Amino acid sequence: MAHAETSKGSIQRGNTLPNGDIYVGSFDGLVPHGPGKYMWTDGALYDGEWDKSKMTGRGLIQWPSGASYEGDFRGGFIDGAGTFKGVDGSVYKGSWRMNKKHGMGTMVYSNSDIYEGFWNEGLPDGFGKYTWADGNIYIGRWKSGKMNGRGVMQWINGDTLDCNWLNGLAHGKGYCKYASGACYIGTWDRGLKDGHGIFYQPGSKIPCNLEVSDSVTSHDGTSASSSSNEKITIGLLFLLQKLCKNWSLRRFLHRPRRISNGTTPVFDDNSGNHLCQDVSSKSFSADDQCLQDSEVDKDLVYEREYVQGVLIMEQPKNEDPRMSDSGIAQESIWEKQARGPMETIYKGHRSYYLMLNLQLGIRYTVGKITPVPLREVRSNDFGPRARIKMYFPCEGSQYTPPHYSVDFFWKDYCPMVFRNLREMFHIDAADYMMSICGGDSLKELSSPGKSGSIFYLSQDERFVIKTLRKTELKILLKMLPKYYNHVKAYDNTLITKFFGVHRITLKAGRKVRFVVMGNMFCTELRIHRKYDLKGSTQGRSTKKQNINENTTLKDLDLSYVFHVDKPWREALFRQIALDCMFLESQSIIDYSMLLGIHFRAPNHLKSITSYHALESSGISAETDYSVVLHHEEKISSKGFLLVAANEPGPTVRGSHIRGSMVRAAEGGYEEVDLVLPGTGRFRVQLGVNMPARARKVQENLNVEVENVDTIEEYDVVLYLGIIDILQEYNVSKRVEHAVKSLKFDPLSISAVDPNLYSRRFVSFLEKVFPERD
Repeated sequence: MAHAETSKGSIQRGNTLPNGDIYVGSFDGLVPHGPGKYMWTDGALYDGEWDKSKMTGRGLIQWPSGASYEGDFRGGFIDGAGTFKGVDGSVYKGSWRMNKKHGMGTMVYSNSDIYEGFWNEGLPDGFGKYTWADGNIYIGRWKSGKMNGRGVMQWINGDTLDCNWLNGLAHGKGYCKYASGACYIGTWDRGLKDGHGIFYQPGSKIPCNLEVSDSVTSHDGTSASSSSNEKITIGLLFLLQKLCKNWSLRRFLHRPRRISNGTTPVFDDNSGNHLCQDVSSKSFSADDQCLQDSEVDKDLVYEREYVQGVLIMEQPKNEDPRMSDSGIAQESIWEKQARGPMETIYKGHRSYYLMLNLQLGIRYTVGKITPVPLREVRSNDFGPRARIKMYFPCEGSQYTPPHYSVDFFWKDYCPMVFRNLREMFHIDAADYMMSICGGDSLKELSSPGKSGSIFYLSQDERFVIKTLRKTELKILLKMLPKYYNHVKAYDNTLITKFFGVHRITLKAGRKVRFVVMGNMFCTELRIHRKYDLKGSTQGRSTKKQNINENTTLKDLDLSYVFHVDKPWREALFRQIALDCMFLESQSIIDYSMLLGIHFRAPNHLKSITSYHALESSGISAETDYSVVLHHEEKISSKGFLLVAANEPGPTVRGSHIRGSMVRAAEGGYEEVDLVLPGTGRFRVQLGVNMPARARKVQENLNVEVENVDTIEEYDVVLYLGIIDILQEYNVSKRVEHAVKSLKFDPLSISAVDPNLYSRRFVSFLEKVFPERD
């Protein structure tokens, strides 16, 4: 073919390649270099710049399907800034990386939806704004193409939901402002209101700090000024700037994986349909409207409780007359709800250096003990010489890395014993270290225990770390051999699982002792109620003004009895008896049964609510009658299903549990899994994911409950275990018993003989879990 030399020394020519592709343009030797056109045999055409046989620079590529891209290329990939036009009419204009949308960009979908914001690996990821064709708008954080993190949803009717989001659904603390002026502050779970909240009628005084700018901040607490450049970059894109003055952006660029040039991402929440029960196209959801019709002018603020979107409790909120009209009471309530029961430990937090020391020590200990071949524990593994001691100077040493904390001494107790305990519960050493010592901080519970102990949670919430008193440490080490044998002998023991005991000594001489335990509430289900049950009555109630959704209630606060499957009840009390026998042999008292309850929505209310949800989402009873009937049939059954464990399907196992599953009479005396419609399938074991029927009674359980009329019944899922097992019946407790017996019934106080304590404990639990009629 004809060719000519260019001023740059390259050769301009055209050629048909051996594979049938055609290239017309500049060459450098035998490879395309400079401007040129390349046509593939399938009809795709590239017209642009080349560098050493690779598309690099500006160019235009057109596919036979009609799709096209015009913009930057690098190393043969779409990389840089450019515009992609899809065959369906969608248009993306923005940044690319290795053939994937990556960085800042705007996507106009074929259905006229628009996303403006950050992308990662071809999907919305980071901070962005999504505008549906019908006018609904979401501004907030995204992850892998779904709303994830803090964000604000604004419906075209004026309703606004500021909440945490998970996989496209409202999930966590938040508040909803209705166009009518009403407001609801509470918690959402998978798109539905769930738990306690406060509803403000139009005209009531709403907390003045309910601003998106106050609730949407970065995790490290930085202010808007620290990300002003980022705000300028995206600020012009958003129409709702009045709602987001201090959005703080961070981590919006992530390392890419692989690409696809997909078009419209799949959203779980399309035009807000998943929230139709809570915020419909009307100003109020169904339950809010009913309240509005019957409202009394003076009762403008209501305390509410929801279960899976169903309102089960509502009462006027009693305002504290000592509070002024400035709204201090409401503000403190909102702040408490937003803060939750725990806070992530950040740099500058009072526990920050303690957390760093703990993580350094555990990482060192586990790394040192893991390579040792696994073996049975010996008597000397429990002795005073079974310790690992190490000094951690800031600058590092021959054995320790440099760190940013303060100098400290580390001691690890009985490392081989706790290594074996972790192995018993199938806890991988790497997972254990990542959970506690990974890049994420621990979370500190905002309400320390009555003993003064402070509790921390790993970020994945699998493990609880508790500070110990010196006396508690001595008791634990003293009982450890028998504890180890008991846990080894009984797979389904309900006693607290211990996974490590450590001590940190600072140069000033301050010593802090820790124990790492399994978190028995590590579940994706929301725990609606928590009870600490001892079986005693003296001082075993909670003041009503101190109760919120995070409160752990006590014996006299419990007004439910729980009916469980007969084989499960027999297995439960058989294990409780064995565990109490062990604790009695160690002279332990003051232990309690920690009971967590997940309520399923009442079925009759659930059916009504679900029907309205179908109706509002566009399903017509005339045109889709069979669909409605099928849906009603599913939701009018029990709140859960039991299926044979050997049936195929993914199952969520409880954290750090082992042993055989309990057979269910309802399941034909087979091992079963628990299926919660719309949630998932869970492995049922003793004390974990246990389905039951809760019956609310009119009096507390220390009053005779036989023949008491019931007023409410719920399907529930139970989590239970025996905790606080480090208190001996020593001299001080004997004195406490003698003193309190002068004023109160000796049988009603907690400090009693271990044998009596055990019998009273079991007797009380038999009332909590009565046999079915």
